[in-house]
Amino acid sequence: MKLSRLSGRKTCDRVMRTGKVWRGKTMTLRWLPGPPRTLAPHTTGFFVGTFASAKLHKSAVKRNRMRRRCREALRITMREKEKMPTVQLLLSPRSPSLTCDFADIVADVHAFLSTLDSCPKPIPK
Repeated sequence: MKLSRLSGRKTCDRVMRTGKVWRGKTMTLRWLPGPPRTLAPHTTGFFVGTFASAKLHKSAVKRNRMRRRCREALRITMREKEKMPTVQLLLSPRSPSLTCDFADIVADVHAFLSTLDSCPKPIPK
């Protein structure tokens, strides 16, 4: 399954406010089931956005590297999966994601996806 972008201030704020939180060793994920409100309700996909606060690290280059490593781990893991639910996801790296082994980040993504598979499907409104 291909990753799509989660964009727009209102969309990201909604996921931030009302989304469920999953915390791992290398990243924090906030997610909501279903597609963004700006798209048709029957749209499928994995919509991913990232953010990294300046409190995370002083250097923007290092914050961007943390973001890229976490997003790449998610992309690689999603390539292996065939059927995934439609989800809006905000990914926030944590400081260990800069120096840890890439396999640790991939293990965090696998742990998140296993919890996502066990969650009940949303009831359409």
